[in-house]
Amino acid sequence: MSLIVVGTMAFDAIETPFGKSGRIIGGSATYLALAASNFVRPINQISVIGYDFPKADLDALAARGVDLNGVQVKKDEKSFFWAGKYHLDMNTRDTLETQLNVLAGFDPVVPEIYQDSEFLMLGNLMPKLQLSVIRQMKQRPKLIVMDTMNFWMDSAMADLEEVLKEVDVLMVNDSEARQLSGQFSLVKAAKEILTMGPKYLVIKKGEHGALLFHNDKIFFAPALPLEDVFDPTGAGDTFAGGFVGHLAATRDISFGNMKNAIIKGSALASFCVEKFGTTRMQEISQADIEDRIQQFVDLVNFDISLTN
Repeated sequence: MSLIVVGTMAFDAIETPFGKSGRIIGGSATYLALAASNFVRPINQISVIGYDFPKADLDALAARGVDLNGVQVKKDEKSFFWAGKYHLDMNTRDTLETQLNVLAGFDPVVPEIYQDSEFLMLGNLMPKLQLSVIRQMKQRPKLIVMDTMNFWMDSAMADLEEVLKEVDVLMVNDSEARQLSGQFSLVKAAKEILTMGPKYLVIKKGEHGALLFHNDKIFFAPALPLEDVFDPTGAGDTFAGGFVGHLAATRDISFGNMKNAIIKGSALASFCVEKFGTTRMQEISQADIEDRIQQFVDLVNFDISLTN
């Protein structure tokens, strides 16, 4: 039931209406691994870092069952860095600075000891790198989940279309679903995207929840109403990590179990936004997670009579 996670391990500098984080650890693979490790271990990590990535943070990941054999260390280069500022609504942000550094020449390699992994989570990276990882697998994983973004739709659409043919589950937000499909209605967008290769589509709607599509089936999960959203950075990756972590732990990839995975991913994402960076994700316990999942159950559970 092992899981491969592919993505970035980076430094972030975040500014929100609540303050500034300074230089902190981030990256899609970091959030994915922290979330998934609540449900399944080991997490087989594939990423790249520079000489400046703190050993203490690597040790903290290893302590949570993250195998780092697939993490390349470029001793003469700096780690990927991103700085951003969120607007008052916390849904929109401006990128202030991006330094690709080690990411510019990243060529992911799947270690031999990862080859028997049954689940593969492709975090947001260049589509050709995502495809490279898939093609390095000697045996196709039981489930391949992929995240992407509008930047690749603008700059690498041909590569994106190629990798879409190889994945089982695609994760995008609502604006990305509309751009990829050319449809405004999310139901029509889903139908169009599902003709491109994926069997399942998850559309993330941030504070408005998430939608799951498969054939003619649709499932909607709300987001937990939160009094304060401190930092939304990494919430989407945390959601994805919780989603695939639950599936890998249960080894059940049915539509019904994906509903459960959506709720567990949503629960973890609701923790992520409570503090800057990965801070909150490294604090929570299994009891915290179970309590938060129960809050989701209470939020949507109701009895109704269908007779007059």
